[in-house]
Amino acid sequence: MIFLRIIQQTDDSIGVFKRPYKVSVVLVSLLWIFAGCFSTTADESFLIQGDEAIVRGDLGAALAEYRMAVQRGGSEDPSALVRVAHTHALMGNIDEAGDSYLQAVTFDPDLIDQAVSDLVQLAQEAMNRSDLFGLASAMEIAKTFRPGIMVDGMALPLARHYFNSGQYATALSYYQSAISDRNEDTIPEVIFEAASAYDEVGDCRRALLHYEQYRAMIASWRRGEVDWKIGNCSIALARELRSVDADEEALVYLERAVVIGEPRSLQSLAYFEIGEILFDLNRCEEAMQAFLEVSRVDQTGTSPLVSRARWRYDELRFVGSLGAVRGTGC
Repeated sequence: MIFLRIIQQTDDSIGVFKRPYKVSVVLVSLLWIFAGCFSTTADESFLIQGDEAIVRGDLGAALAEYRMAVQRGGSEDPSALVRVAHTHALMGNIDEAGDSYLQAVTFDPDLIDQAVSDLVQLAQEAMNRSDLFGLASAMEIAKTFRPGIMVDGMALPLARHYFNSGQYATALSYYQSAISDRNEDTIPEVIFEAASAYDEVGDCRRALLHYEQYRAMIASWRRGEVDWKIGNCSIALARELRSVDADEEALVYLERAVVIGEPRSLQSLAYFEIGEILFDLNRCEEAMQAFLEVSRVDQTGTSPLVSRARWRYDELRFVGSLGAVRGTGC
């Protein structure tokens, strides 16, 4: 490790966070070692002055010295670049710290651990002050260094941040982590939020699993919203299944929608689809009953679907006199 910080609590406040720090810097490797390894080496005098400023707690002065070191021959010197990155981290500059660490790691991959450590610390501080945007930014950068990294307690805030930002697919991975972390202790609202994220990306099959789980966890008088979502997603999934001739599976979801009774505006459609599937499955009497239900549940009374359902019922029910066939019959 080129640049190691030791932070001890004191009564002094420094940096943009106004946290109590006494920062001492230990240079583990002499700068001249890098001269033979890299095409450019920073001016050591600027680094020393920057280190002294760090010890004094003057982060602004330290950053200025380290930047000067980079400009004066240290653009490829990781010992200078990491100082810039780490000082930005101490100052709470998430994006600048990330950019500087990306440069430093290019020339010394061993700095990845320090980069991740600083960025996770920045993420934790952002979460503590309810800065979800800062939390997400810091963790996104950390993932460029260590893909898949997750810190306890961050999954749910990140999931909600991405959900509220409309980034539902990204939110889902964090909801999955949050639910996995809590296991039996998962609160109902988290299950519902995950279901809604699946719903938003069009994955009604997984959404329904979570909606049903949530429904079982809450009192009956609270089920209005989730019942609507279960019914709506069930009908949508059933129509998808019908398009690939999976009629029997589609029937299961349509029947769930009519048992739930929501959405009310789609109940007539659900019964009509049930009637068509039952007819295709040669369950004629049940199909006729489903077509009759269309007019009963239709909220307008004038829907074209009602007329179609009556026609389909008549097709199945009646055969004309003298052998003139009016319908297919049952």
